[in-house]
Amino acid sequence: MTRPLGRRLALLCAALLATAVAACDSAPDDPAFVSPSSAAPSGSGAPEPAPAAFSGWHDPASAGKPWGDKVQGLLTFRGNPTRTYHGSGPMPKTKPEELWRFPKSGNMCRPSVDEHGERIWCGMGWTGQPAVFEREGKTWLVFGAYDGKVHFLDATTGERLLPDFTTNDIIKGSVTIDPDGFPLVYTGSRDDYFRIIAIDGDKPKELWKLSAYAVKPTLWNNDWDSSAVIIDDYLFEGGENSQFHIVKLNRGYDSNGKVTVKPKLIWNTPSWDDKLIKEAGHKTFSVENSVNVSGNTIYFANSAGLVQGWDISGLKSGQKPKRVLRFWTGDDTDGSIVSDEQGMLYVGSEYEKKNARSKTVGQLMKLDPSKPNDPLVWKIDERNGGTYSTAALHKDIVIFGTHAMDLVGVDRETGKVRWRHHVPGMGHGSPVIIDDVLIIGDCNAGWLYAFDVADTSVAPKPLWKVKPGACIESTPAVWNGVIYVGTRAGQLHALALR
Repeated sequence: MTRPLGRRLALLCAALLATAVAACDSAPDDPAFVSPSSAAPSGSGAPEPAPAAFSGWHDPASAGKPWGDKVQGLLTFRGNPTRTYHGSGPMPKTKPEELWRFPKSGNMCRPSVDEHGERIWCGMGWTGQPAVFEREGKTWLVFGAYDGKVHFLDATTGERLLPDFTTNDIIKGSVTIDPDGFPLVYTGSRDDYFRIIAIDGDKPKELWKLSAYAVKPTLWNNDWDSSAVIIDDYLFEGGENSQFHIVKLNRGYDSNGKVTVKPKLIWNTPSWDDKLIKEAGHKTFSVENSVNVSGNTIYFANSAGLVQGWDISGLKSGQKPKRVLRFWTGDDTDGSIVSDEQGMLYVGSEYEKKNARSKTVGQLMKLDPSKPNDPLVWKIDERNGGTYSTAALHKDIVIFGTHAMDLVGVDRETGKVRWRHHVPGMGHGSPVIIDDVLIIGDCNAGWLYAFDVADTSVAPKPLWKVKPGACIESTPAVWNGVIYVGTRAGQLHALALR
């Protein structure tokens, strides 16, 4: 029976009043605050409305989850904009075997010049991680390597799906696959350029490229290590040119159904400021880590240790980003910033300059960006080189690898070190954790190690180790239980249980 309008309004007002009273009993800023719906006892019959859809750029609550639902896969370095998705299992609990290697013979090598002169570079380095994803009934594996090429492989067989895309120098960073389903790959190279490559033809096609010298001023070099993030047709990317860039992509399709882009660089900012020049005492300001997007803020750091957060909430309406966080770690910060469900940041820095700031704030830091004037929550001192890699969130701890070849487990709330485990020869790649199994590479003998980290209160328990090749300093990718890892011997290996 339909109730009279007055009766329905009275019931609605009563419900709203009850909700308001319950909400006011504990302020939202109170850490003990529980929403009225979650406070209702189970079985009480009280309705539990679905959580409201997140209206910003990237929901912090999606930490640890895949990057959306349009493309299944590991689409960028560490899988999503908060750099917290490691792939999918089941992770091997016993020693895996090699399924295939690429190339079958020979290796991926080429000469390149850096500040140390010309030398031969082979395989994949510590900033590189393959992308693996599902497309048109096949599992694709796409990665850039030190041979200066982007490779497009069938992840099941290791055979080429497309010819290689060749650049004019080595590729160090991880590619990004378009998360909205456009057949596009985003990657940088040491040859000056960041590129957008189409993969919907019989060969990869360059659609656009951005020079490292397209913006001014620049204070470092022409490389692109950072793995881009694409959200709502905007691309976010840092460069070793010491600048951060935002590009409006304007993606679409032509009359023949081929993908198109009409990119426009709409904003860029230096990764430094005048204060940093005075504090750091040098001008090595490259951005080598991959941008983090949490809520309405982008976060990145540079090789002088300046962590910045920029509010992009008004970007789509034409408002310029506004800096909302400035924190100086004191030293080179190459590992990507990781953020958790509450938007807290975990930042790792090296320990090379040995300055007063580094000694004050440590080498692994938890930052609360809601307190920009005093964001440091806790810190870990790691003064034997600090950390080069990206930390991993696992249950109630954060795990990071040190230059001294230790894995360190830290209580996320208190900052207390729960355990420390030495891994002889461990490289600068980032730990990957799936199904309570952590894998990490060794850059001496070339072992890939696996550890049981189900119990976060105790040090990892060794499960297995396998030697696919030489030095492993890159970060493995894992998809559907298969491990894909590149080595400095010049090959990429697929490992799994048979």
